[in-house]
Amino acid sequence: MKKLERKVAVVTGASKGIGAGIAKSLAAEGAAVVINYASARAGAEQTVAEIVRNGGQAIAIQGDVANAADVDRLFRETEQAFGKADILVNNAGVYQFGSIEDITEADFHRQFNINVLGLLLATQGAVHHFGQKGGSIINIGSAVTAITPPGSAIYTATKASVDSITKVLSKELGAKKIRVNSINPGMVETEGAHAAGLIGSDFQANAEKTAPLGRIGQPTDIAPIAVFLASDESGWLTGETLIASGGMR
Repeated sequence: MKKLERKVAVVTGASKGIGAGIAKSLAAEGAAVVINYASARAGAEQTVAEIVRNGGQAIAIQGDVANAADVDRLFRETEQAFGKADILVNNAGVYQFGSIEDITEADFHRQFNINVLGLLLATQGAVHHFGQKGGSIINIGSAVTAITPPGSAIYTATKASVDSITKVLSKELGAKKIRVNSINPGMVETEGAHAAGLIGSDFQANAEKTAPLGRIGQPTDIAPIAVFLASDESGWLTGETLIASGGMR
């Protein structure tokens, strides 16, 4: 029997990158997966098609996690499709690096709205829709909270919030049998990292030089950790933050 047989997982921001990788791995272990996306419909449908082609179950549902009405619809449509929800992966997130002199109100609100408010609203939705057996919530934080690179003041602040929220909600939701943990990846090669110009940059070179394992991560490095946290194998873990950075601190 697969680790996540008869489970239903909602993965936010799963049209590409780490989210897509996690969604595929959850499906490979038997979960029916909801691929949430904000605007990248083609990528979400591609992820669904790959899962279905490999014998899994998946659907794509559009929704902005920073919008309460969208989040409510996301979980209602999940129940309509699969009857329940057991797992939430709060993966949706954005980042933008820049010096303190360049920070704008728009930069602040965009990153906090998606990275923090979106996580809270999605978690709220999951709590309302998880059954009596509880469930697993997996937050995707970032190793930036340990590394604190220059130019990342807003992004690091949002992910530090994720670290704190993970601990608070693990205590708040334990009585409901809901576990809350976080994976904090280091630099990972994704479409977003390519678009931001990080791949092939001095930033990547420094990350590879600093990491004890000598390379940056891939989505396939992160996905198995999410499977573990979603499964009963991690049933005694909650409130934990796993730094998945190849040892970089």
